[in-house]
Amino acid sequence: MTDTIALIGAGAMGGAIGARLVATGTQLVVFDLDPAKVAPLVATGATAAPSAAAAATGARAVILSLNAPHIVRAAVFGPAGVAEGAAPGTLIIDMSSIDPAATKALAADAAAKGLHWVDSPLSGGIPKAATGELTLIQGGEAEAVAAAQAILSQVASNQTRMGGPGAGQTTKLINQVLCGLGFLAVAEATALAEAAGVDVTMIPQALKGGRADSAILQEYMPRFAARDYRRTGRIDNMVKDLNGAADLARLTHTPMPLTALCAEMHRMLTAAGLGGEDQAALMEFFKGPNKEQFK
Repeated sequence: MTDTIALIGAGAMGGAIGARLVATGTQLVVFDLDPAKVAPLVATGATAAPSAAAAATGARAVILSLNAPHIVRAAVFGPAGVAEGAAPGTLIIDMSSIDPAATKALAADAAAKGLHWVDSPLSGGIPKAATGELTLIQGGEAEAVAAAQAILSQVASNQTRMGGPGAGQTTKLINQVLCGLGFLAVAEATALAEAAGVDVTMIPQALKGGRADSAILQEYMPRFAARDYRRTGRIDNMVKDLNGAADLARLTHTPMPLTALCAEMHRMLTAAGLGGEDQAALMEFFKGPNKEQFK
């Protein structure tokens, strides 16, 4: 094996992770089904591979940044997949957000081929990837997770092993429940502030350090107020994650009424054609005119 790291999936999030790795000196080999997504990374010093198997050949670790369990499985175990090129002992780090049960099955299949699997879903999105401040929540054997943490130290400022395979994905679902509800609460509060005539731009600073403060408040209230819908994430990805949380809730007999409403509102926006938009597009629920009588 060499010091090379392979990256499979160079979409918005994978591209941001790859860009940070290259910028911090990692020898990166990249594969994506869409060569146009690989081109920006190649321009900064990465090497393009013709297949996932070719990317994994000689790499000491393979990072996956994909959208769904069946895509992860195809990329790893399908024709010309990672498993065809990876040497025994290769570390696979799945930074996708997929369901815990699928992750456990993937990890078991990888182990049968002599490969080490770590689920390492993230929080913080593209902005935090660019600054190396992602939060990573990991599952896997302790030694494999420690190796993954060393590799990902350039993109993350907070990494926590939550347990065995699938524990990272389970914790990511909990993260997404908190984020989904947080985005919706801040959007709703922004609408109320606008309607009542309060200067929305002052609220994040006014509430900073108090119990209502949060990263979502600080980042998103100004964006909600400005109707700044530049994409750093996708509403339809939140739908996927909230659906995963709902599946886990059914499995564990956990009532989650607020999460159910939040998921339904995200599904409504997706049905309206806004699934590819950023969470900031939640403000589309609050399009009504300001209530001038409160001003």
